[in-house]
Amino acid sequence: MKVEPLGPHHDREGFSCGIDSLDRYLRRQAGQDIRRRSAGVFVLAAHANPGVILGYYTLSQANIAQGDIPASARKHVPRYPLVGATLIGQLAVSEARQGERLGAVLIADAVERAWLTAATAGSSMLIVDAINDRAAAFYEGNGFVRLADSQRLILPMHIIQGLVER
Repeated sequence: MKVEPLGPHHDREGFSCGIDSLDRYLRRQAGQDIRRRSAGVFVLAAHANPGVILGYYTLSQANIAQGDIPASARKHVPRYPLVGATLIGQLAVSEARQGERLGAVLIADAVERAWLTAATAGSSMLIVDAINDRAAAFYEGNGFVRLADSQRLILPMHIIQGLVER
């Protein structure tokens, strides 16, 4: 399997994860976001069938308020009112392939890409706004920390550094 930028050879219409808003995003909005450079869209595909999308995620730049960052992570970020972050805006796995840990493959790729661009784009953490409690539990199981009273989760770059430098 490989994760690569969404391209014209990928079958967006054939993808279904079971959540209409995520399916609709890939089919109707992803191409526009790429052209406008508002998000990078990355797809997981098998080498044997590279046009079939097994899953996808998006990355974009974001800001998070200093006060929203847990105290344990504040010592690792600048003391600005808004702290630069990288946002996983969408993440979905094909309904037919759920339960195969493909989401973890997508997260691992997102973590690596976020780390590689953090110094250039000014990012202190990877953030995600989980679509529901099940998704939040998935992110927590992959090392993210949930912010209080929120569906937002974070993974600070100092933690990511330890993961990618292993």
